Amino acid sequence: MENMTCTQCDTPGLEPGFVEDTGQNTRGYARWIAGHLERGIFGGAKRMGRQSRQIEAYRCPKCGHLELFATHES
Repeated sequence: MENMTCTQCDTPGLEPGFVEDTGQNTRGYARWIAGHLERGIFGGAKRMGRQSRQIEAYRCPKCGHLELFATHES
């Protein structure tokens, strides 16, 4: 994903990064989960049997816009 251009202001050279999840019992990074959000009996998101992918984030150095991509399976 090199040489990406911002979809908002057309600035080239987006900076790679990641979206951190610091909630209770987290792994430290956010994930994309397939399907609509469904909550279990204790209020947490149901994830069993669903595809999940790591989220890669890129930031525009000019306008700060974030581009997120769900890439590798997690």
